Amino acid sequence: MIRWLRRWWAALLGALMLAGAVQAAEPIKVVYHVSEGIPQASRAIQNIRNHLAADPTAKIVVVTHGLGIDFLLEGATNQMEQPFAGAVADLANRGVEFRVCNNTLVVRNIDAAKLLPEAKIVPSGVAEVAKLQAREGFVYLRP
Repeated sequence: MIRWLRRWWAALLGALMLAGAVQAAEPIKVVYHVSEGIPQASRAIQNIRNHLAADPTAKIVVVTHGLGIDFLLEGATNQMEQPFAGAVADLANRGVEFRVCNNTLVVRNIDAAKLLPEAKIVPSGVAEVAKLQAREGFVYLRP
């Protein structure tokens, strides 16, 4: 009986350790919320670069609405007149997703064809942030 109990405890401990190792190996999921315009977008781009340098396995989604979509428009530049398109394409190639609020496009009368090709339209930016946090376990960051 004691041997059986020891084996059972050893098996349980092994299973718990394996479960912990599997959970630790899952990438951290992060949503960056951008809604304030070009300066915030510039900070977000740099934060994401730093984030991926420290944790290349991170799953990062950038959700934009309001003035936050401006950096995802064709021809958009940062405060030093450097285009965002290259940085966005580079980050997208590293797995970062960029999502744009359709409500903002409608209210601001912006044609979706003016978005960078890496941008995906979602019905509502704020609803997307809430969904990622509540249903998909994303950590919220606001640069």
